[in-house]
Amino acid sequence: MKLALINNIIRYLNDELQLLLSAANNAHQAAIDDQSIAETQYDTLAIEAGYLAEGQSRRVESLKQAIISFEQLFEILKQRPAPHTSIKLGSIVQLAQEQTIGQYLFIAPAAAGYRCEVAGKKFTVITPESPMGQSLINQRLSDEVSITLGNTIHIDEITHLS
Repeated sequence: MKLALINNIIRYLNDELQLLLSAANNAHQAAIDDQSIAETQYDTLAIEAGYLAEGQSRRVESLKQAIISFEQLFEILKQRPAPHTSIKLGSIVQLAQEQTIGQYLFIAPAAAGYRCEVAGKKFTVITPESPMGQSLINQRLSDEVSITLGNTIHIDEITHLS
């Protein structure tokens, strides 16, 4: 199931990459278009389009890196799918409060916040850098974790780890 989940995330990231490549290309074309040439000192269309193109190019590189990270994680898990004794990158975790709705967390190198369903189970991707990820990393099955989100402290128990 974990490999299917990673494949699902890679497909999502590749789809996002294709959309972003198209948007970045459009922004680049707008930045160099004859219509974007400044007519007055206050005309900033070309500059704004250039900033947009640069930002989108950075996001493209970020997505490419995320895809590479997931491909590497896939290969590692494919070669040695040993059970996890503590939470780390590649772990699937369920907290007690999430059991009734069948929600699982997947600790991943990127794609934070992505939600999907695989094999009838609901997953949310979190990264080790997130507040929840920081609370969960290195914890074990049945450990109680304290997660601070905003001004609220949530205490929960780890009921599933794979």
